[in-house]
Order: sequence, then C-alpha cells, then structure tokens
Amino acid sequence: MSDSRESGQAAPIYITMVAGLLFLALALFAVGQAGAKHSGAQSAADAAALAAAQESRDDFVSLNILGNLGNLLNPEFLDDIFNGNPVGTPVGCQAAARFADRNEAVLDGEVNGCLPLGDRWGFEVHVRTQKPMGATILPGIADKKAEASATAVVEPRCTFVPAEDEENPPTEGDESPPDEDNPGDTEPVSPGSLDCGDDTMWEIDPEHLDDLDLLPDSADLFSVRLAQD
Repeated sequence: MSDSRESGQAAPIYITMVAGLLFLALALFAVGQAGAKHSGAQSAADAAALAAAQESRDDFVSLNILGNLGNLLNPEFLDDIFNGNPVGTPVGCQAAARFADRNEAVLDGEVNGCLPLGDRWGFEVHVRTQKPMGATILPGIADKKAEASATAVVEPRCTFVPAEDEENPPTEGDESPPDEDNPGDTEPVSPGSLDCGDDTMWEIDPEHLDDLDLLPDSADLFSVRLAQD
C-alpha cells in the first residue's frame, strides 16, 4: 500500500519536471532561432559594408588614376592619396543594397541605411532582415525583424616615395642646354615610386603609363576591411 501511495505522489513531480524540461528546450530553441536571425543580419551588414567600400575604391581608381593618368605624375596628388588621409568617392551604396538583398536583408532607411564616413574613407551601413523572426514562444518578437550594422574602410596598401631632387649636371662638349623657351620639349620625369611592402616597389615610369597592363589594379593599391569603430 505504501509503495503505491509513494508512486502516486511521485507521478505529478515527474510530469512537472518533464514539462519544465520541454519548456526549457523550447525556450533555448527560440533563443537559438533569434540568434541565427541576428547572425544572418550581421552577415548581411558586413557584406553590404564591404561591397560599398570596394565599389568606392574601384570607382576612385577608375576615375582618378586609370581615367586621369596625369595624376600619377603629380607628387602632391600621390602624397595626399597614399601618405595623407584619402576620402575617396561617395559611390557605393547601390552595391551595398545589392549585397544586402543577396543575404535576404534590406538597407534600413529609418536610420540612414548607408552613409559615407565623414572622417575617413569608408561606409557605415544598417540593415534589417526581409523576414520577421516568425512564431516563437518568446513574447513580442514574432513580427520583429533582426537588425545589424557594420562599417568598412578603404586604406592605402602603398606609401608614396618621392624621387630625390637632383641638380642638373653641367653640360659638356657640344651638348645643348634645355630650351627654356620651349618647356614642352622637356620629357616628363618620374615623381617617385609606390612602396607596397613585401619588397614590392612600383616605379612610376612616365613612358609606360599608357600601358594599363603594367599598372597596379585597385586591390593592389587599396585594401578594404571591416572596422570595429
């Protein structure tokens, strides 16, 4: 008799424990589901920010270097871009929108979804997922969409090394001095070189600037990375 009474008393306890464990498992599943949504939003934000920075980098190189090779002979331009604080171009947010969409997200227009940085070359993006969290036991989040933000910056890979100033050597024999009345007869000289590290030095040769195969591409000149601030 006592054993049957103890068994009857223990049954509700077991049922309560099982119910509690099931609820805990469902809660953990819901938290994991929410975490996965946020992780997906963060991946979309990272991809969008990187795409914006890369688009800006490629646009800058296309317009200001490949599209204007004379800038490569301008030491002030080279010093500002590679040794200073380049700002680049504001082009990039369309690429950010495309990559956000590929990751099932959209730029969050309520918080200026894509903006160029004011103090450096880069972009800050804010995204939200296209689909809400969905049915869950956690209250108030079923219709909520995950949000995330990311910042990507463009930085020079190279530094500009100006050519050393050299005095014109005295003329000898029958050599004629440069015609000062016809400065156009003077051949352009190299302003210097770009030191891109790892023993990579690109000498700027005025005679071969029109050979685009010899020019570094945008990824050789500028890196793109995510920034934490």
